[in-house]
Amino acid sequence: MWKTGLKRTSSNFRGFPFYGIAALLLLILLHPLPILSESFEEERERMVDRHLAGRDITDPRVLAAMSRVPREEFVLPGYRDRAYADAALPIREKQTISQPYIVALMTQAAALKPTDRVLEVGTGSGYQAAVLAELVQEVYSIEIIEPLARRAGERLKALGYKNVHVRHGDGYRGWPERAPFDAILITAAAPKLPQPLVDQLKMGGRIVVPLDNVLFHQDLIRFTKTPDGLKKEKITAVQFVPMTGEVRE
Repeated sequence: MWKTGLKRTSSNFRGFPFYGIAALLLLILLHPLPILSESFEEERERMVDRHLAGRDITDPRVLAAMSRVPREEFVLPGYRDRAYADAALPIREKQTISQPYIVALMTQAAALKPTDRVLEVGTGSGYQAAVLAELVQEVYSIEIIEPLARRAGERLKALGYKNVHVRHGDGYRGWPERAPFDAILITAAAPKLPQPLVDQLKMGGRIVVPLDNVLFHQDLIRFTKTPDGLKKEKITAVQFVPMTGEVRE
């Protein structure tokens, strides 16, 4: 009977009894519609299972961090329904937020420990910094575009990330007063590895960076600092926005 009542058209709705309306209101009060954050949580878990663990992201700490960070808070309002698609999305100032897989891949490649101090060059929306903050003791993030740095700092603070420090500046020079770093992630494509960042890396530390190659493509590279110099490992081909500032001089 209840289902039949719900299916009535507007032409005979006047015959719908008062107690039916009251029952409907009671049903809504007792069983409210799911809030959006619940569906985001489900989408986030599906993203982790399908696009990360379902590929080659095997570090359980990285998978756990990716399942905790609310990516919907780092995208533009018009793209919230696509927050957990495995794709880069536009943010302000003609920049992008990297696809979740690439964020996880770079994080995994950095081989992070809970006691690490990490430098990120290219804060962007702050999403990568938030993922790092779930895994390490301190994150220092530099953004060359002032409005992005300001918004990311405010967003991370509002989300409760007290171990992330954001500032506006050219990441080419790093953050020398907070060096040395256990790991450095550069989230924009560079034509070369900035020497100041190499100097600020601990012995045994890792730099993960997309580098332009001679074919006008980009390769994601991990450099490990050893007593004999930098050990270079290619991870995969990628496509990032270009790193700007002194690195291009």
